Amino acid sequence: MSSLARTATATTKPLTPVKMSLEFDMLPPPIYEKQKDSEAPKILGGIKIGLRKLVVVTGASSGLGRECARALCNNGNYFVVMAVRDVEKGKAVAKKYKFPDNSYTVMKLELASLQSVRDFVANLKAFKSARPLTHLVCNAAVYLPKDPKPSWTDDGYEMSMGVNHLGHFLLTQLLIPDMQKAKGARCIIVGSITGNTNTVGGGLVYPKADLGLLKGMEQGAQKPIAMMDGKKYDGAKAYKDSKVMNMMTVSELHRRYHKKTGVTFSSMYPGCIAETQLFREKRQWFRKIFPLFMKYVTGGYVGEEEAGERLAQVVDDPICAKSGVYWSWNGGAQTVGRYDASGKPKGAGGAGGEIFENQQSDAVQDRETAKKVFDLSCKLAGLKDKEILPDGP
Repeated sequence: MSSLARTATATTKPLTPVKMSLEFDMLPPPIYEKQKDSEAPKILGGIKIGLRKLVVVTGASSGLGRECARALCNNGNYFVVMAVRDVEKGKAVAKKYKFPDNSYTVMKLELASLQSVRDFVANLKAFKSARPLTHLVCNAAVYLPKDPKPSWTDDGYEMSMGVNHLGHFLLTQLLIPDMQKAKGARCIIVGSITGNTNTVGGGLVYPKADLGLLKGMEQGAQKPIAMMDGKKYDGAKAYKDSKVMNMMTVSELHRRYHKKTGVTFSSMYPGCIAETQLFREKRQWFRKIFPLFMKYVTGGYVGEEEAGERLAQVVDDPICAKSGVYWSWNGGAQTVGRYDASGKPKGAGGAGGEIFENQQSDAVQDRETAKKVFDLSCKLAGLKDKEILPDGP
């Protein structure tokens, strides 16, 4: 089925050679070509890592992922694998932001290709040798609210669902068996208030996240099926739906595997990073006004550096060793901010405040839907039976 994304549509009349050529010319090139884009495995990583804990951070070349990676590198107790689409950009970012020498390496990961995910896992295992992975931070995401038509991954899935959910889903499933060998291992998948309908951003800002009866997933979720509920494409809703699935995945990983593996599974909302590259598809006027609105009106604004420190806290803080938790700060954005004596709105998930266990929406906590999402995701991600950990203790 995935080949539909790369082959010409059959017609009742045979195409002439000229027309056939034009039709193939209009097809998008693969995002990841194994022969051209795959990396040669790095080796002898164990020497570099030393006694430090090994952490993978996806999307580590910008925004939240970059600041989380930087905080962990500066901590001194971690060696960070920056898992990024563009390796050269990742190296340049690490130098620009003065990541300490010998505290990181940069590796290719294109989440829009399930083959790239598998290649990354193979390269990571070659790099680290016998040392187990201690922490996995699934942060990378795409947000395409302006696109009138869906774009597709190499495997024929809508881009938001393919990158934000399925790519990370496959990554976690392939790495959990290795992580269970480590003491105090943690797997963190970044959530969002937009996928939580019990928040201002998720419950009052339309379109709302809604997976419906998962008809799109049941039908294979491949081109031309773009939405998990099987309905008409909406770029903003596709992002929100993917974040719901992210948070459901964490809950299901916790229920199925925490006791069995000892791995801590958690999600978190870092606050509204209004200046992040996640909003690069928005119009210029929005990108200029939105940070001011979130900072001075709603109180949900948090800077990239503080947001990265929050994500790093979920990696490092002993408090966050509890599994199955959705972590938030400063009110968790379940209300708009209220002005205090400082003259700034507080309590909307923005800057400041202490970490706490936030409440997920009823939709995210829907056990039957979460189980269905998990089981269907195993199929869509191409997992073999032997690659899926059995449930239970």
